[in-house]
Amino acid sequence: MPNPPIGFAPGLNLATAQRIVEVALAKGRELGLAPLTVVVLDQAAQMKAAAREDGASLLRPDIAHGKAYGAMAMGFGGAELARRAVKMPAFMNALSDLTGGRAVPVQGGVLVRDAAGTVLGAVGISGDMSDKDEICAVAGIEATGLVADTGNPE
Repeated sequence: MPNPPIGFAPGLNLATAQRIVEVALAKGRELGLAPLTVVVLDQAAQMKAAAREDGASLLRPDIAHGKAYGAMAMGFGGAELARRAVKMPAFMNALSDLTGGRAVPVQGGVLVRDAAGTVLGAVGISGDMSDKDEICAVAGIEATGLVADTGNPE
């Protein structure tokens, strides 16, 4: 197998991450949502792109990051994390401790997968109700031709 070209980065590239942010914010405006913050993490759970709309409150970037980080940490979307938080609060407390409080187990954290199901990263959105944040994350991911994994059954 030949070596990839110099500068080639497998997984979620910057242009794709920026497109996710752009479309997610546009979806929020279309729906008339409160100001949103969008964070896109790459396969290593490192920030790839982020944007905070004017008027978004102080902790929205941290919450959006935590939603994406929680999905990456557990390997499933925020909707499933939220269900597990209700059923297993002691485990979620341990998860919070283990991640230094960085995992936020609610909707709005969505895994980004390729067509083969490989996790490429995650998107976290905060600003409105978590289910509405999730709708915007899905719109951004799907606009890039990638697969959104919310943690909800198909």
